[in-house]
Amino acid sequence: MSQNISDTYASQLQQMRTEVLAQLRAQRGGRVGRAESAAEARESASDDRATAETERDLAFGLEERESAELVAIDDALKRIADGSYGLCIDCGVAIAAARLHANPTALRCVACQEKAEQA
Repeated sequence: MSQNISDTYASQLQQMRTEVLAQLRAQRGGRVGRAESAAEARESASDDRATAETERDLAFGLEERESAELVAIDDALKRIADGSYGLCIDCGVAIAAARLHANPTALRCVACQEKAEQA
């Protein structure tokens, strides 16, 4: 993959990383830790316990998803740095540019991703 193309994906990934970090900060109310966020959620929750638990579970689920997305972004940036970005981790074939543009954290080509999802 050429340096210009790698730089383009690195820029896209850095933007995604910034957005995910902003979402995590907003969800936590600017706080750093999950414990502080949970305590605040309990304190500000409505009187209805079921609603409060649902809201808390949803917040934790969103945070887990965003944290996993952040890990995937960081891993993709590492692959750019080591030169393996854009190569399928299963078969070694170059991942289509359209796929990487749509999902810059993609690990597999379409064929291998379909096999992985069927397993």
